[in-house]
Amino acid sequence: MAEKAKVVIKTGRRGESASKKFSFTSEMVNTSSDSALGTYRAEAWSAFENMDMPTVRDEAWRRTDLRKMPLERFRIPAEGAFNDLPAVPEALLKPLVGEAHGGQVTLLPGGAEVSLSSELAAKGVVFTDFRTAEKEHPELLTKLAGNIVRAEDGKFAALAAALSQNGVLLYVPRGVQVEEPLHSVLWGPGADLAHLSHVIVHVEEGASVTYVHESASPDEEGTHTFHAGLVEINVADGANLRFVELQSWGKHVWNFSHERVHVGRDANLDWVFGAVGSRLTKNFSDLDLVGQGAAGRMSGFYFTDGTQHLDHDTQQNHLVPNTSSDLLFKGALKGKSRSVWQGMIYVAPGAQKTDGYQANRNLILSEDARADSIPGLEISADDVRCTHGATIGKIDPEPLFYLRSRGITEEDAQRLVVEGFFDPIMQRIPFEGVRERFQQAIKDKLD
Repeated sequence: MAEKAKVVIKTGRRGESASKKFSFTSEMVNTSSDSALGTYRAEAWSAFENMDMPTVRDEAWRRTDLRKMPLERFRIPAEGAFNDLPAVPEALLKPLVGEAHGGQVTLLPGGAEVSLSSELAAKGVVFTDFRTAEKEHPELLTKLAGNIVRAEDGKFAALAAALSQNGVLLYVPRGVQVEEPLHSVLWGPGADLAHLSHVIVHVEEGASVTYVHESASPDEEGTHTFHAGLVEINVADGANLRFVELQSWGKHVWNFSHERVHVGRDANLDWVFGAVGSRLTKNFSDLDLVGQGAAGRMSGFYFTDGTQHLDHDTQQNHLVPNTSSDLLFKGALKGKSRSVWQGMIYVAPGAQKTDGYQANRNLILSEDARADSIPGLEISADDVRCTHGATIGKIDPEPLFYLRSRGITEEDAQRLVVEGFFDPIMQRIPFEGVRERFQQAIKDKLD
């Protein structure tokens, strides 16, 4: 009797993303002899080609599935593409303080617009887009690119490093105090476009500056748009930086970013982050305290609705003794949306007298919303103070009852409670104009 053939049944999810690839090619990498970043981009492209797309089998991506992302559809905007696309809303370009900016950079599909006060330019401040920087400040750009975030940090980091056409370079010379905030807007309209950005900030010893960076696009239903970005920041010894980010991408945007800040001896960083947009976001935000006496504060809020998925991965790295970090992230969720926050405080061997704190608070506003909160500690020193905490819950009915008993409608009562929930983050925002942007984003979600 003939032996039956063995039948092997495999279970589990099929790796759809493995069969799909981006349509980008090596010919798109600008490695020409007159490019200040030619070698950097070529090496980044090599790293991109040698890495697989992340999947849910990778620890950092376990809760974020990319299989529905149409990789093959995305294309880089042509030169001047912004002329045929929706313009930047005037509200995004309004001065944050008073009637004028210290400087403003607007990154557009296939172009950029730049302005900087003559007073700051005379002090040696550089605040411009990458295309201009490659022509006017090639040595500075070459020196700083890739020092903080490496292309090997991830597939999307390598892609942004290799193909970013647009970016911002901010350089503040030693001892210069920039009083008025600097502002940049990354505007990303257009179906099936890939917006690849790179922000570099270098604040020299004893200098100080406030910098606000916004990423935004209109909602374009039924389409897909892609963004991959890098943010590299160095705050030198004794310097101060207030860095504010607001992400309000349209709900069709697949958004990925790798961001890292180095903080030097006795330097201070105040980093405020807000996210209300995109279809899916995966954001890596690392704070590296590399000099004794360095201090960093990370404040974040996110508000999701519909089927949005926002995944924030934060790292507070205490690499030397006598450093401090303070992280507070708050989120509210509606509809069937989902948030993921993964945080880690790392204390290196010998990094004594570390003071690290992290907290994540989540407010669930509907039955089908979900928040995952995963704090963590990795400590290799014995004279430290490190604490963390996380909460996930619904609105307490008691304050709602109190407000309703005073004649306030249920909708307005809920709005007041949510605004009060976010208020500790709002109080950390340095300027009223910036605060108003964030508060308006929250009101729009509630409406």
